[in-house]
Amino acid sequence: MSFLARANKKGVRAGAAVVASAAAVAATVWGVAVLVGPGGTAASQHNVARPGDGDDGRPGQQPQKIPQGIAHASESGGNAVNITIDDGPDPRWTPKVLDVLRRHDAKATFCMVGPQAKAHPDLVKKVVAAGHRLCDHTMNHDTAMDKKPVAYQEQQILDAKKLIEEAAGGGAKVEYYRAPGGAFTPDSRRIAAAHGMRPLGWNVDTKDFDKPGTAAIVNAVKREIGNGPTVLFHDGGGNRAQTVDALDQVLSWLKEQGRPTGFPVRNAPDSPDASDTSDAPDASAASTAP
Repeated sequence: MSFLARANKKGVRAGAAVVASAAAVAATVWGVAVLVGPGGTAASQHNVARPGDGDDGRPGQQPQKIPQGIAHASESGGNAVNITIDDGPDPRWTPKVLDVLRRHDAKATFCMVGPQAKAHPDLVKKVVAAGHRLCDHTMNHDTAMDKKPVAYQEQQILDAKKLIEEAAGGGAKVEYYRAPGGAFTPDSRRIAAAHGMRPLGWNVDTKDFDKPGTAAIVNAVKREIGNGPTVLFHDGGGNRAQTVDALDQVLSWLKEQGRPTGFPVRNAPDSPDASDTSDAPDASAASTAP
């Protein structure tokens, strides 16, 4: 082969390498990790981002880092209240909760247990279709998982995330992680944040899980809402008739108070002086809520 032919061949190879490199960079910017194998064969792995995950939601922006600190504040600010619903979805009670939220034009964050989501994908899809948000509440609702190895915590969190997102379909993402019973650890918060889920606490424990009566649940909200805006309810784990009735009354009361519902912060610090060092789920006091 002549020197000119060899030079031309090297030039073609170099040009191909430049094109492949440029394609890889462009693909990374658009949220696609590209692996180029022998012979230039490319295999792509897509990471679908929801609007707002980037600096301004535009292609080309790097996703914002999710803080590891436990969220309590509302991203709407002001006097907005975050309604959170744990332990479902449940085929009997989740539809009733959704109906109450719909009648009050209210939004909520549903903290789901992985196997429950897998068993009831229709309910997960209804939650998403109604404009509510998804939260990972682990696989087995192990309230002692903070005493377990990191590998166990990771499995509980990531397996549940996978099941919830598969049940939701349509590219819906789990945006928060709530540890069962508030059993957060620095490792569990780190794992959640690294996978796009903001650790989520609460300010008002309604104690509805213990079925204390509708009036007691409502009064707990009125008494403790001054602690902060995130309120804990349940749609799973047993008969939730009291919760459904109490939620209806609470939403009516909030409307009378001029307090809209919203969603917990994801990308922003919980407060200007928020710290990532605390594993307490309740911003005001320790709690043992399921």
